[in-house]
Amino acid sequence: MSNKSFAEMTVKDLQSRVDHWIQTYGVRYFSELTNLAILMEEVGELARIMARTYGEQSYKTPEKASDLGDELADILFVLVCIANQTGVDLDAAILQNLQKKTSRDHHRHLQNPKLNTST
Repeated sequence: MSNKSFAEMTVKDLQSRVDHWIQTYGVRYFSELTNLAILMEEVGELARIMARTYGEQSYKTPEKASDLGDELADILFVLVCIANQTGVDLDAAILQNLQKKTSRDHHRHLQNPKLNTST
């Protein structure tokens, strides 16, 4: 296990660290469907924070603001678990996805008057 800081970690490192954590502390991966349900739960927790921090909802009086970074990390952790257990190399998948988006959308957003605030 590498001692790289998280700031120096590659996507491959992240997948390896999550796998090591699962094998050491988690006993085994939950099933893919269980992890999907957990992912939805974590996304819901993120949505709650976003609605209260950036949207019109407010926190209930005894409720305190949650840690946005922690919720994003929870989501990333579960996504990496799903990738690991289904054999997806996230590094390769992200690069392929960026190439697809670049090829498909290289002019789309630049020409979108809703995004272009300089005109």
